[in-house]
Amino acid sequence: MLEKLIIIGAGPAGLSAAIYASREMFNPLVIGGLAAGGQLILTSLVENYPGFPDGIDGPDLIEKMLAQAKKFGSRFVYENATAVDLDSRPFKVSAGGKDYETEAIIIATGANAKWLGIESEKKFIGRGVSNCASCDGAFYKNKNVIVAGGGDTAMEDSVFLTRFANSVTIVHRRDAFRASKMMQDRALSNPKIKVIWNSAIEEVLGDKVVTGVKLKNLVTNEVTEMKIDGVFVAIGYHPNTDIFNGKLKLDELGYLVTKDEIYTDIDGVFVAGDVADHTFRQAATASGSGVKAALAARAYLQELEAKEKPK
Repeated sequence: MLEKLIIIGAGPAGLSAAIYASREMFNPLVIGGLAAGGQLILTSLVENYPGFPDGIDGPDLIEKMLAQAKKFGSRFVYENATAVDLDSRPFKVSAGGKDYETEAIIIATGANAKWLGIESEKKFIGRGVSNCASCDGAFYKNKNVIVAGGGDTAMEDSVFLTRFANSVTIVHRRDAFRASKMMQDRALSNPKIKVIWNSAIEEVLGDKVVTGVKLKNLVTNEVTEMKIDGVFVAIGYHPNTDIFNGKLKLDELGYLVTKDEIYTDIDGVFVAGDVADHTFRQAATASGSGVKAALAARAYLQELEAKEKPK
């Protein structure tokens, strides 16, 4: 069966695109991955998404988007896309051992959180090392934790963790945060939060669970040990573009290169959300670009239909 439109990804960008595309009667097929929702599924409280003055839990927002997309006719395959063929038409997308053909594609595969990249970190993932404060924060009630990072995510995670932890120490490689001033002020004004500047986690210590870390001062090279119960990594994201390497243009960080935010060099292939956005990375901006991509796909498909009609 030839699909009119396939959307790869089911975070706020992909789901917003699905809502708009399905209302246009294109009945898109959404290849949503093994777990729909993107980074929003890991967010406990979203306070800045329009329409929810009291805030809404990330998973609840995703659930509402999914229900809305399905209501209008979007169909979902909960498998990871493993390959694409953009060299011939119709385009092909492989997922779950099946190949799907389509006239147009919206890529909304998002980005995943990065890890520190040290060997000891891997040993303790799920046993004291986490990249999801909202998922695991409740396990650290009355304990002491570290957050590695200096951006908005690190500030948000740190403030969230103070709901449970006795203390939160932000470890940052530089002498100033890159987070927005509002997020910095919120974190630095919290009495449970302190900061260790110009430092990095060199090793995570423990036996069965985390008991401490080795911290290296990047100015003096001094290494010290610190007792700690948990390590939360909040140092950025890796765009999910592996299957597009060599098929579409990527920048030096691996993000998709676009024209006017949503267009690629291939007609009929569009982009939405964090897979191309390493600046804003907000649910609302991802959603907005998903809407733009859907409207652009509509125009493209309508043009195709007009060409195919007998004169």
